[in-house]
Amino acid sequence: MIEIRKAELTDLDAITAIYNDAIATTTATFDTEPKGAAEQLEWFEHHGERYPILVAVLDGKVVGWTSLSQWSDRCAYADTAETSFYVAAGHRGRGIGRQLKHAIIEEARRLRFHTLIARVAEGSIESLHLNESFGFVHIGTMKEVGRKFGRLLDVHLLQKMLD
Repeated sequence: MIEIRKAELTDLDAITAIYNDAIATTTATFDTEPKGAAEQLEWFEHHGERYPILVAVLDGKVVGWTSLSQWSDRCAYADTAETSFYVAAGHRGRGIGRQLKHAIIEEARRLRFHTLIARVAEGSIESLHLNESFGFVHIGTMKEVGRKFGRLLDVHLLQKMLD
């Protein structure tokens, strides 16, 4: 049984390992270099109560994570957040991403966000489908904005209105 809970500092190594694997093997993130402990600690501490990080735990091990992030540092965007989620390679396709997405949307509602944004890179069909299944709608495509694995990639912007 998967447990979804707020991330704790002791989860950071597992979160980092999942993210670093995504950096190395997928287009889910446009980061291209692995994240170190100090950089990840700063990222973790930047989130806090307004922008939570949740983890999926199976048999005592973190197998995925999700977060809300600040969409922009401009005050007018305070009611908008970006969602992200990552699942460990060996655990994908088991519904963990779906549970994480549901949980972070509920957190966003609790925190009274008005709109959520998701950026999905070209080729991330599973992520695109999952976001759409939760009511995210395609609002645009940024053409060839990222280069990864020697290719220029588009990024799809999706949005979900919460109220």
